[in-house]
Amino acid sequence: MASAAPSTQLSKTGLYDFHVANGAKMVPFAGYSMPLQYGDVGGGQYFDVKHECWSVKRDAGLFDVGHMVQSFITGPSATAFLEWLTPSALSELKPFHSTLSVLLNDKGGIIDDTVICKHSDDKYYVVTNAGRRVEDLAWFEQKLKEWNASDKSSSGKVSLEVLDGWGLVALQGPEAAKVLQSHVKEDLGKLYFGQSGYFDVAGVKCHVARGGYTGEDGFEISIPPEKTVEITELLSKSPVELTGLGARDSLRLEAGMCLYGHDLNEDITPVEAGLSWVIGKSRRENGTFIGASTVLQQLKDGPSKRRVGFVIADVPAREGAKVFSPAEEIGVITSGIPSPTLSQNIAMGYIKNGFHKKGTEVLVEVRKKMRKATVRPMPFVPAKYHREQ
Repeated sequence: MASAAPSTQLSKTGLYDFHVANGAKMVPFAGYSMPLQYGDVGGGQYFDVKHECWSVKRDAGLFDVGHMVQSFITGPSATAFLEWLTPSALSELKPFHSTLSVLLNDKGGIIDDTVICKHSDDKYYVVTNAGRRVEDLAWFEQKLKEWNASDKSSSGKVSLEVLDGWGLVALQGPEAAKVLQSHVKEDLGKLYFGQSGYFDVAGVKCHVARGGYTGEDGFEISIPPEKTVEITELLSKSPVELTGLGARDSLRLEAGMCLYGHDLNEDITPVEAGLSWVIGKSRRENGTFIGASTVLQQLKDGPSKRRVGFVIADVPAREGAKVFSPAEEIGVITSGIPSPTLSQNIAMGYIKNGFHKKGTEVLVEVRKKMRKATVRPMPFVPAKYHREQ
């Protein structure tokens, strides 16, 4: 989960000075000045990003994701409220378990993708994209006003608290657990993918969630503002390497994960996006979420287009490249890179229903030439999450 949006006046996370001091190349991203990569290992930008990707896969990398919007949604009817805004079965989620979800508009389009962690029936920790901050918060406020003025809130009103200034870092890779465990007393081996909790990290109370945006094992750690730099410095010691947006984008695409504003938008539904799994079985039966009419119809009849993966010959295809069958235009690329792990040109995009099956051969227009490509399932690289057996 991530987002990109242009901005003329850039914000800074609490780690901006830390990034500059560590040789980061800062770039605009989602309204923030964020690190694209660190240092210069030689060979140009692509080689530097590839080096950071391999650091994450070999040992561990540390990403600043403090630009994301962290919030608490609380109140006696918080579960019902969030089940109105999303198609997820949150009432069935156990305390301190989380799920990827989507905020939907009235037509079933995705306003944003989000990670929702249930602390209790009346308290949720929600992370949304920085590039959608204005839209998301306006949507929350509008819907909270409607909810709290209706009979739906008869059990108690719901409120939103935005955790502005809080740090958020993602420690990712096979050595991530070992590194974090050295600063935490509790056994992190018992914290599985999709679970979270409050832990004292070197004496600082932090919210620690097992998961991330790379396909590797890891943690996302929410840190009090006054302790963000201190904890980040502690976690960034060897074998951990600082890693930037370039590596994060490559790893998330290899893992088959969407980037809002590219692979997702308000005209794309979760069914079209291949995210039907976020729609709980009970939600399909009761249909009480915003946008349910369109979503449930697509679940029944199938969508007109589907998000798929591609492997492309010769050269990488970038966002906007058109996809063709021998007879017609059938789709578009939304993200594409030369994969650091696979040494292949990979991409994701949307294709006309019927052409979405594994192994289907298509053509992608790159640099005014038709390139051979093959539809393939995602993830391109298998995930390595620490799951409960």
